[in-house]
Amino acid sequence: MFDSKKLKDIDKDVIADFNLPSGKEALILEMLIESGRELFGLEMVAASNGALKRGTIYVTLQRMQEKGFIDSKPERRPAPEIGIPRRMYWATGTGERVFAAYQAAHSILSTGFVTLQ
Repeated sequence: MFDSKKLKDIDKDVIADFNLPSGKEALILEMLIESGRELFGLEMVAASNGALKRGTIYVTLQRMQEKGFIDSKPERRPAPEIGIPRRMYWATGTGERVFAAYQAAHSILSTGFVTLQ
């Protein structure tokens, strides 16, 4: 009999073993890749329909940058504006490859035809 809990546990193990992105990291990578442009953190929160939260987005983005999945730079602002500029984020080549691997692994694991040895 198919055990969906076991599949979820396998999925977590695969992600950990191969340094694949977590679900939130994959969502962020998907947004960045599909948009084809740089995005700022709160823009991603708004576009996520509640999947990403204001309180954790920047911690997640920092972790992803440390892993090499994304990169960032401060937004260019007109001279008279003051305040802290927003950071603009984009997926790196590594991030794009990792996301493709995540999609492939997720597709294989979600079929339910996983052979355990």
